[in-house]
Amino acid sequence: MWSFRTIAFLAVLGLLGACGFRPLYGDRTAAGGAPSELASIKIAAIPDRIGQQMHNHLLTALNPRGQPRRPRYILHTRINESISSLAVRKSAFATRANLAVTAHYNLAPSAGGQSLFSAKSSITVSYNILDSEFATLMAEKDARARAIREISEDIRIRLSVFLASRQGQDK
Repeated sequence: MWSFRTIAFLAVLGLLGACGFRPLYGDRTAAGGAPSELASIKIAAIPDRIGQQMHNHLLTALNPRGQPRRPRYILHTRINESISSLAVRKSAFATRANLAVTAHYNLAPSAGGQSLFSAKSSITVSYNILDSEFATLMAEKDARARAIREISEDIRIRLSVFLASRQGQDK
């Protein structure tokens, strides 16, 4: 029984290698894998406080050692947010709200030219509207921080997949 499992495992590994499967975050930084490509992206300034927070999250996710000195790509991002009230009491006061955040972004070569990759990431997070204005403000601030963190992670993953697939086409 043990040898059957071993043979099955090796067969699955062989099939994965034959179909072109490559791990996205493998140890390929010396050969120009996804992590080194991500480190060559300069993040353009994003307006407003929410944009600053997004910029900081993206900087940490894409460039843990800081902005690249000679970037190959520039990431332009535009953020929109909207708040809608839900769960209305009989007294017409809202008790819950949704914060919808959308980021439109595109990756362009730093030398100029057409955009290489464009996409949109969206998320809706909820928070409670409380009797205390301060508590409601803090709940909204926390919801915004959660949304920005999730969208920046989504952007990092999508850029990693795009750059990994582009690297496969270059060879």
